[in-house]
Amino acid sequence: MLNRDLDEAKIESTVQQVRDLLASGDKTLRSFLYRDILLNALKAGQDQLDVLDLKVLNLSMAEFRYAARVFKPYRNVRNVSIFGSARTPPDDPYYLMAVEFSRMLTEMGYIVITGAAQGIMGAGIEGAGAAKSFGVNIHLLFESVPYQSIQDDPKLITFRYFFTRKIFFVMEADAFALFPGGFGTHDEAFEVLTLMQTGKTPLAPLVFCELPGERYWEAWDAFVREQMLARGYISPEDLNLYKISHSAREAADWIKHHYSTYHSMRQVYDTLVIRLERELNDDHIRRLSEEFRDIIKAGEITRTAPLPQEADEPDLMVKPRIAFQYTRRSAGRLNELVAAVNRYGSEQ
Repeated sequence: MLNRDLDEAKIESTVQQVRDLLASGDKTLRSFLYRDILLNALKAGQDQLDVLDLKVLNLSMAEFRYAARVFKPYRNVRNVSIFGSARTPPDDPYYLMAVEFSRMLTEMGYIVITGAAQGIMGAGIEGAGAAKSFGVNIHLLFESVPYQSIQDDPKLITFRYFFTRKIFFVMEADAFALFPGGFGTHDEAFEVLTLMQTGKTPLAPLVFCELPGERYWEAWDAFVREQMLARGYISPEDLNLYKISHSAREAADWIKHHYSTYHSMRQVYDTLVIRLERELNDDHIRRLSEEFRDIIKAGEITRTAPLPQEADEPDLMVKPRIAFQYTRRSAGRLNELVAAVNRYGSEQ
């Protein structure tokens, strides 16, 4: 009887919270989204969805909410997602390379995100240490036991669905590193490339790590060039979305260089705002306008103050900025612009 009374009290409290939210006159985006989430849940009932549909909706939302809560306190630190085979043994040169690479990343102030299993994922955690690692695990019948040092860490998240897991691998990452692996590794590589190519995720350094003299990623790159590019399935500038590195130091330094002058970007209507770590001089900004005229819809690249729409990122308001009307037609060319920003910044 007591349990039923407690349940009824909890239900009534929840119902009252729903009433208060729906009746609220709050016009903020956050309040609007809360109301929209509730209404979508009610619509699912009106649509008489199948039980399997409801299970997927419920579990995926629960997974997303929990994972977002875990990542939220760390979003002021840059993260690097590391992909590679779970079957790579600890004495393999690629395992040792991954340990060295992730250790270098933490020395640069980064946190690593791995799949939390063995192999390359375990190497990433070993090099970074559990305190500087997120484990984005997947529930499988095999290869799903978390790496020992992170098993009891609150930053370990176990997902039921690959698609929710992939969202966090990409959404929370500021860079991506891929070591040799199987189907899953290539799936993750092409997914990240597709999302960047289509502008569905911000540009970020994507590095393929390969030992000197090996041709694992070199052969992959040859296929991309000789088949995809040659047939016109991708554009030449799409090749700028990734880099093959042949040492842990080269890979880590390339990621660091990507954020040496460039900080981040944000699309505000037709205007693309690029936040910087340091000011560019007038000549460099003029040269950017000339070099990248093909992706400027109108006008020039100019300095700008923070736009009102950026007020929800208060920590970035002090960053210097440049902005222009972006055609949204070529992520590869935009990536070249970021490289030019870093090159000009290093000249000053």
